[in-house]
Amino acid sequence: MSSESLYKDLSLAVPKARATLGRRWLPKRLGAHLFLSVACLIIGFPLIYAIIVSTQTNADVFAYRFTFGNALADNLNVVMNARNLGTYMWNTIFTAVAVTFGKTVLSLLAGLAFVYFKFPGKWLIFGFVLLTLMMPTEILIIALLRFVVIDLGWGSTYQALIVPFIASATGTFLFRQHFANIPAEFSEAAQLDGATPLQFLWRVLIPISWNTIGALAVIQFVYVWNMYLWPRLVITDSARQVVQVGLQSLISTDTGLSYGPLMLGAVIASIPPVIVFVLLQKQFMSGFALGRDK
Repeated sequence: MSSESLYKDLSLAVPKARATLGRRWLPKRLGAHLFLSVACLIIGFPLIYAIIVSTQTNADVFAYRFTFGNALADNLNVVMNARNLGTYMWNTIFTAVAVTFGKTVLSLLAGLAFVYFKFPGKWLIFGFVLLTLMMPTEILIIALLRFVVIDLGWGSTYQALIVPFIASATGTFLFRQHFANIPAEFSEAAQLDGATPLQFLWRVLIPISWNTIGALAVIQFVYVWNMYLWPRLVITDSARQVVQVGLQSLISTDTGLSYGPLMLGAVIASIPPVIVFVLLQKQFMSGFALGRDK
């Protein structure tokens, strides 16, 4: 058999094999895609329905209409002007960015100390840090409220929203584990070059830790954005209130319970966390996977 005839036979056999394989796997792929599509629809249906309701009046909601209404402008006026949700969102954005930045910086420094420094009681202190992971804010809420409002006099201030949450046991543990997986040769080379610990952190550790930093930033931003109990207790000035407390004012308007403004406010309030997650999605997904190349 000549090489030309052999090449011709192979060129005809490969498409036939691919077609046979495609027909064999098509039912399985179709079933998998159908199942995933239905699952995505079920998961996304509450958001889709909230968007639809945000454009409707109460009459449309009680009529169970699943089409967009014509009350979006009125609902937006109630949300932004009558209930000042925009002010609440800016307050929350400022607080969330400040807390996220502070937690990231302190967690980097704490991780650097627990991995590259030797000092008495290091493991005892690290164990105490891990112990705080088991103590949510709700357990300490009364003592923390008394200390911040009465002893420090920070009632209705941004300091009361930022300072008590600027340290993070989760971030400390995350960066400690991340730095522990970085080869020791990096630290030894930096010492030979005469770099200080902060120079080593800035020039070596941070450039190879953006995935972990991004993951922590997403977690902490969403955590601060969703805070309700602490701002509800410590902030009495509505001009400095946060968005989750502001959403409560949308439950009832001048005409009673109005679902349109409530759903519109919830949809608008969910936009900033979604933007943060989309921007840092790559870092968030790979931030917890510490490869051997690090």
